[in-house]
Amino acid sequence: MAGIKALISLSFGGAIGLMFLMLGCALPIYNQYWPLFVLFFYVLSPIPYCIARRLVDDTDAMSNACKELAIFLTTGIVVSAFGLPIIFARAHLIEWGACALVLTGNTVIFATILGFFLVFGSSDDFSWQQW
Repeated sequence: MAGIKALISLSFGGAIGLMFLMLGCALPIYNQYWPLFVLFFYVLSPIPYCIARRLVDDTDAMSNACKELAIFLTTGIVVSAFGLPIIFARAHLIEWGACALVLTGNTVIFATILGFFLVFGSSDDFSWQQW
């Protein structure tokens, strides 16, 4: 039952984050859809960690180069997702208010992705790897 509540709260967080992203794009005072390019970063961010998790066994307590590379690549993707709206705002493609809404949405979405891996990433009976 705890897994169902976690899944519902994570889906609510994802919906709130996407709402902020859509508000940054579709409000009549902004009306620019350039910030939707951060959707690619949302899709790309968990991929390196998922690949490394499949390749690496967690039996040793030592640090693993593959896992550290995956975390480094994920960090680069997340930083790029936060940097892209700022670049767009500095280039006057979007307004600064839209940039703030997109950055708020980024924060919520990436916190939701992190929460997903924290809740369903353990190797207990209810794991995301079963899906």
